[in-house]
Amino acid sequence: MKALVCDVAPRDGLQNEATHLEPDVRAELVNRLAAAGVPRIETVSFVNPKRVPQMAGAEEVVAGIEREPDVVYAGLALNEQGYDRLVATGLDEVHYAFAATETFNRRNSNASVEESVQAAEQIIRRAHTDGVRATVTIGAAFGCPFEGAVDAGHVLELAGRLATAGADEIVFADTIGVGVPHQARTLVGEGAKLGVPVGVHLHNTRNTGFANALAALEAGAAVFDASVGGIGGCPFAPKATGNIATEDLVYLLTGEGVETGIDLDALIRIAEWLEALLGRQLPGQVYRAGAFAPVAG
Repeated sequence: MKALVCDVAPRDGLQNEATHLEPDVRAELVNRLAAAGVPRIETVSFVNPKRVPQMAGAEEVVAGIEREPDVVYAGLALNEQGYDRLVATGLDEVHYAFAATETFNRRNSNASVEESVQAAEQIIRRAHTDGVRATVTIGAAFGCPFEGAVDAGHVLELAGRLATAGADEIVFADTIGVGVPHQARTLVGEGAKLGVPVGVHLHNTRNTGFANALAALEAGAAVFDASVGGIGGCPFAPKATGNIATEDLVYLLTGEGVETGIDLDALIRIAEWLEALLGRQLPGQVYRAGAFAPVAG
């Protein structure tokens, strides 16, 4: 059994950090992840640097990447202007994200959910014309910091529209880390019936992220977002702490007999390097405890 892991540390991981890393350092992070065998990396975000200063210099980051032939390099674009910038850099894949609830989506994207879905449909069309893969992430799919519980039927209805529009992949995001396994099973299990690959973007805010990852795996998830060291969070969501740590996820998957193609020891070294850069202990646990060969050597 295989699973595809997408490391989002260079984008989602760093966007909430008080320490701002220069573009050349962020490019080095991407290169280190690729050398460790990470098959997909979310490298940058093409957003207004006034809103997210940690993501300034996206084009410089991409220019500093040493492309590996078997790695998919993706970027986040929240509108067509961002997509224009992404295409100009030659990245392989566009990631478009919006929130399932009106309040969160207004705060994050300054748009209604319907406006964001229409924007997603347009970006999917343009991406296919340009030969670029298009992944769409539905944020706050497990719960919203402003509106509370989110109905799975509503999220799946949005996913259905995206599948009809031709999205190459749909990802359900637990943006604030409130989800529990039965939600992961429902969203992934029902989402997989749409006929396109589905994945999950999980946070470990309430210590349920890895339980949700295992539930998503068993329900048929094709891709798992994670962030080396467990860094990350949404700047526009209260108390949105780190993503599930890539090295912790790889340890779990390997121990379950799932192939990822990723060098766990190399990931641990990257987390240690990143810890020194950011000047603080990171949320991940495996990079501090080390791997355990009888389980996932």
